Amino acid sequence: MKKIATLLLFLTAFLINAQEKKSTQKIQLVEVSCGQCKFGMTPKGCDLAVRIGGKSYFVDGVKIDEHGDAHAKDGFCEAIRTAEVIGEIKKGRFVVSYFKLLPKKM
Repeated sequence: MKKIATLLLFLTAFLINAQEKKSTQKIQLVEVSCGQCKFGMTPKGCDLAVRIGGKSYFVDGVKIDEHGDAHAKDGFCEAIRTAEVIGEIKKGRFVVSYFKLLPKKM
C-alpha cells in the first residue's frame, strides 16, 4: 500500500510540474515568412521560418503551405507576416506548439 501511495504522490507532483511548465510558455509575436526567399537562410528551398530578436529559425510543427500558396502575392515567399506563436528553440530550429497567423495589415 505504501508503494502505491508513493507512486501516486510522485505522479501527482510530476503532473503539477508539467502543468506549471506549460502555463509559463507565453505567446510571442514574431515575423514569419519563407526562410530562403525573405530571410536569406540556407539550405535552398522554400521552408517556413520565424524571426525572433533579429535571428531567423526554420520552423518544425507548421508547414509553409498550410496557410495558402507560398508563392501567391501575399504568400510567405512574397511577404513577411506576423504570427502569434508558442514554442522553443531546439537544435537551432523553432519547434512550435501554437501558431496563429495574424491578418494582413491594410
